Amino acid sequence: MDWLCSLLAGAVTGVLSGFGIGGGTLLLIYLTAFAGVPQNLAQGVNLLYFLPTAATALPSHIKNGYVDGRTVWPAALAGLAGTALAAWVATGLDVALLHRCFGGFLIMVGLRELFSSPKA
Repeated sequence: MDWLCSLLAGAVTGVLSGFGIGGGTLLLIYLTAFAGVPQNLAQGVNLLYFLPTAATALPSHIKNGYVDGRTVWPAALAGLAGTALAAWVATGLDVALLHRCFGGFLIMVGLRELFSSPKA
């Protein structure tokens, strides 16, 4: 039964990843809150999960003009630097602290979505 829940979670988050709306974040929530996977292991699974889902969705987004080349390169380079730094820091942090930081991040994003006005 565990594999069926994981399969369903992967399918649902895969669809969300295809839309480009954070399926990996929801996968982290599933893994830590429901599957009992420790935060640090869930992060590793999420990183590996992201590679094929992004590679599958990206050609369609490029074809439809949803990728702006002037924006993507600076963002990607800054993201690579930030990722390297954060990965180095995360490997030295206690799992409970990582859990709290991720929870705080989710609360901030949720509050922003709840209280921000839609843009035209």
